[in-house]
Amino acid sequence: MEQVVIRTGLEKIKGKDISFDRTGSHTLILLIPIKLIGIEGLKVRKFSLLALFFSLVLVISACGTNKANPESESNNAEKQDTQTEDLLAKVKDEGKLLIGTEGTYPPFTFHDDKGELTGFDVEIVKEIAKRLDVEPVFMETQWDAMFAGLDSKRFDMVANQVGIRPDRQEKYDFSDPYITSAGVLIKHVDNEAVTSFENIEGLKAAQSMTSNYADIAKSHGAEIVGVEGFNQAIELINSKRADVTINDKLSFLDFKKHKPDAPVEIAATLDDASQSGLMFRKGSETLIDEVNKALKEIIEDGTYLEISEKWFGEDVLK
Repeated sequence: MEQVVIRTGLEKIKGKDISFDRTGSHTLILLIPIKLIGIEGLKVRKFSLLALFFSLVLVISACGTNKANPESESNNAEKQDTQTEDLLAKVKDEGKLLIGTEGTYPPFTFHDDKGELTGFDVEIVKEIAKRLDVEPVFMETQWDAMFAGLDSKRFDMVANQVGIRPDRQEKYDFSDPYITSAGVLIKHVDNEAVTSFENIEGLKAAQSMTSNYADIAKSHGAEIVGVEGFNQAIELINSKRADVTINDKLSFLDFKKHKPDAPVEIAATLDDASQSGLMFRKGSETLIDEVNKALKEIIEDGTYLEISEKWFGEDVLK
């Protein structure tokens, strides 16, 4: 069978009546049986071949445009990753630092009598933002939602006395510690049976579900009753719908300062003090470095101590 040879630039394709064969990195040989196009011998009209050739070129071009360029995609992905990781540049360009916080967790982040957001964490972050020359924008949400908000890039960081612990460090990055505190076991004053952490097995502990204090309560056999924050936990104990809560000592002392007649008290204190840091998504190194620099300045120039003594009467970093 006689054949007509047309050179193109297609991928290798093989068919029953029409076949392609690769002769180089970009050249293909199209082998078309003469009988298929109704040509006797080798007397082929030029315009017929030309028309066939351009028809094939159109098909080839259409196929070629759908083929992805791996190198181009790789470059674009790398560019996007770089932009994503340079969170500091984004914050600087926008002039805003987006901070996730509860706003219901005194004395760290809560609303005062005028309805304004305030607290130890709030003041520390405001001072950091000031030194970064950006505006702090606090976005209030529940404890559990803060992690999801950080994951979805709704926030640039979280400031809510988040404990630095190994399981969180697997998914998130933290600033240098900015507070040190011990956990305490809080109970109703009428509950004389609870004197230590060993006594809470089988009792109801009011805890934020993803907090490290919830893990401690579980490890001692307590049944977890989910709450949105410290205030709700205390309310459940006051109403005896929960037996205990394990929470931050500084939060409890601040609560008692404002409500000395509340029928709750400390039953026991954890031996190991924990440290808290500002929490970030993985890949936020550029912003974290600048935050740590600002935090170091705040500590060294005495600003940190002023804020700490205002809220707790002592240096809570030690």
